[in-house]
Amino acid sequence: MNQAPTDRTRIRRVASNAHYDAATLHAIIDDAYLCHVAFSDGKGAHCIPTACWRDGAHLYIHGSNGSRMVKTLLETASCVTITHLDGLVLARAAFNHSMNYRSAMIYGRFDAVEGAAARQAMERFMEKLAPGRQGEIRPGSDKEYAATTVLRIDLAEAACKVRAGGPKDDEEDLDWRVWTGVLPLARSALAPQRDPACTVAAPAYVREWASALALPE
Repeated sequence: MNQAPTDRTRIRRVASNAHYDAATLHAIIDDAYLCHVAFSDGKGAHCIPTACWRDGAHLYIHGSNGSRMVKTLLETASCVTITHLDGLVLARAAFNHSMNYRSAMIYGRFDAVEGAAARQAMERFMEKLAPGRQGEIRPGSDKEYAATTVLRIDLAEAACKVRAGGPKDDEEDLDWRVWTGVLPLARSALAPQRDPACTVAAPAYVREWASALALPE
């Protein structure tokens, strides 16, 4: 369902690339392992990369209880961004070059997730990283959870911007004889690297990670 943009999320530059629907936003978040969280404190502006995951209508992050980021995010508004670069777009004119991308910006305030809900959120994070692994590893201890803060931000105020396709040249440049098109980019899974001390056979999620190396025809 589309959500009306706010003054902060309304995209004015190339507005045709704007998306305000939950499906696009969720897909961009779910394809990400990292986000960038921007905030300001008494020492200035900061933008920190951190691991992220989504559950329902919230984006989650976590950090040490004593970290500057965690302390500040519980006290002030912030902006979270995610970007996937899908290709370099080569046009006939220098200023018509572009990039294909999927990006999202989320505005709001984080709140702390506590108790059993925090543990469940961290378990869901593990399942995003490697589905099935949570049931194999040593669970987090009470001490480890006590030293960690899980934060979440509502996705209610957000906007996405997506570009796809080839170059958009001016008509007067169409006769300029130069190669034009897209140089695609994609995140690629590499072969798993076994710990030398590991004697356990690779589970399905590791074998499937390796099988992802097969390139499409």
